[in-house]
Amino acid sequence: MSVITDTLPAAPAGTSTAVPAAAVTRNQLLVLDEIQRTAARVDPEQVAALASEIKDAERIFVTGAGRSGLVLKMAAMRLMHLGLTVHVVGETTAPAIRTGDVLLAASGSGTTSSVVKAAQTAAAQGARVAVYTTNPGSPLAESASAVVVIPGVQKTDHGSAVSRQYSGSLFEQVLFITTEAVFQSLWDEDAAAAEDLWLRHANLE
Repeated sequence: MSVITDTLPAAPAGTSTAVPAAAVTRNQLLVLDEIQRTAARVDPEQVAALASEIKDAERIFVTGAGRSGLVLKMAAMRLMHLGLTVHVVGETTAPAIRTGDVLLAASGSGTTSSVVKAAQTAAAQGARVAVYTTNPGSPLAESASAVVVIPGVQKTDHGSAVSRQYSGSLFEQVLFITTEAVFQSLWDEDAAAAEDLWLRHANLE
C-alpha cells in the first residue's frame, strides 16, 4: 500500500522568503507622505464646524461601515473620555436619536447605503448630521449640516494617481488623524487634566 502525502515544495537553495527591510522602510515613507499631503488639504474651517456640532450636541451617535466605522468607534471612545454621551449605531444599547443629538458619519464615497439611510433617518428625527467623506456632492453630504471633505481615494478607484495604497486606506488614515484633531481641540477647550479623563477609561478590560 502506498501512502500519498501533500507537501509544500521546498524553496530553491540560496533563496529567501523574507520581506526585505528596505521595502518596509520605503512603504512606511510612502504612507506617511500620502497622509501628510492629504491631511494638509483638509479644510480646517470644515473640521472646526464639525467639532462645534459635537460640542453643542446633547448626545453623539457614530456610524460607518467597515474600516471607516472602526475609526469612528475609536473617535467615540475618545469623546466618551471627555465626558460626552456617545452611542455607536447598531449596538444593542444605542437609544433612539432625537432633536438635539448629532449623528457623526463617515463614508468615503458618501453612498454607503446603511450610512446614508442612518443620516436620512437622523435628519428626519430633527437631529443634526456631521459627515466625513471624499465626495461633497454625495447623498450622505446632502443630509449633513457639517461636511468635512477628505480628498482621498474612494475604495473602488483602483487606478487613481492620488494614492498608491489599496482600497480607501488613505481616506481611513486621514479620517483617523482628523478625528484625533477634533478630540484634541475639544480637550483644549475643556481644559480637563489627563488624570480626569483617565477616570473614565474602561476598567473591565
